Amino acid sequence: MDYQVLIYAVASLGALGLFFGFALAFVAKKFHVEVDPRMEEVIEALPGANCGGCGYPGCNAYAEAVTKGAAVNLCPPGGAETAEAVGKIMGVEAGAGTKLMAVVRCQGDHAHAKNAFEYYGVPTCAAADKIDNGHKLCADGCLGFGDCVRSCGFDALFMSEGGLPVVIEDKCVACGACVTACPRGIMELIPADEPVYLACVNNDRGKAVKDACTVGCIGCSMCAREKGNPNGGIVMDGALPVVDFAHEGHDFSDPLKACPSGCFVRRLPLDEKPVEEKVKEKEKVEAVGV
Repeated sequence: MDYQVLIYAVASLGALGLFFGFALAFVAKKFHVEVDPRMEEVIEALPGANCGGCGYPGCNAYAEAVTKGAAVNLCPPGGAETAEAVGKIMGVEAGAGTKLMAVVRCQGDHAHAKNAFEYYGVPTCAAADKIDNGHKLCADGCLGFGDCVRSCGFDALFMSEGGLPVVIEDKCVACGACVTACPRGIMELIPADEPVYLACVNNDRGKAVKDACTVGCIGCSMCAREKGNPNGGIVMDGALPVVDFAHEGHDFSDPLKACPSGCFVRRLPLDEKPVEEKVKEKEKVEAVGV
């Protein structure tokens, strides 16, 4: 054995190891990013749902944003308790925030909305929406394949026998996943204390709407007029009313009564239709495989 060659090889490897070690140490020091020590505390205080409801891609990203000045009350699943805990870590007041709730802005179930053709493709709303703008005659209506239901990580949605998503409000944390998943913009987050909302997103008018869905908005603008809505808060955007929940003094129970198509929906209070009933309906639907 040539020991001299072996010694040279070992010495060369040692020198290379030493060089790369110093290089890595230099790079680590040069590009080191300081991490706020409070970030780990904020992560521990968050529920870990990673739902994106805060507007950031996961709890870690939100925790980092908080340490850089983001509001501490943006976590829907955590609610006021988490906001208070994170605020305490950051040394700021949490603030009340606005509790939100997911609602379904469509009533076009199997009984009310017509199909333009039979769809035999991939059973997802995202896929169906790409085939000739969807199989529903209403170009804006719910396609009924439940992409929103599958996106919900809190079991707060299920598909009814009529083919529309149903929100179980006690379980909804307003994460917004269903809003993102729906290709038609049917799902929306509204203030949780609002009892009435507009359940239609159709942009057509009159007969074109009625031919497609018997409960669609016909664009009559009755809800935006003083006679049908004396307290204001609704303006027309083309044929579709736009509801402003921030409008001072609004009371959308007036448009609820004035709308000739029944497009405004009153969310039932929990004591009128308990969550247990919705859960039973969900179990029934799942049992028959709707």
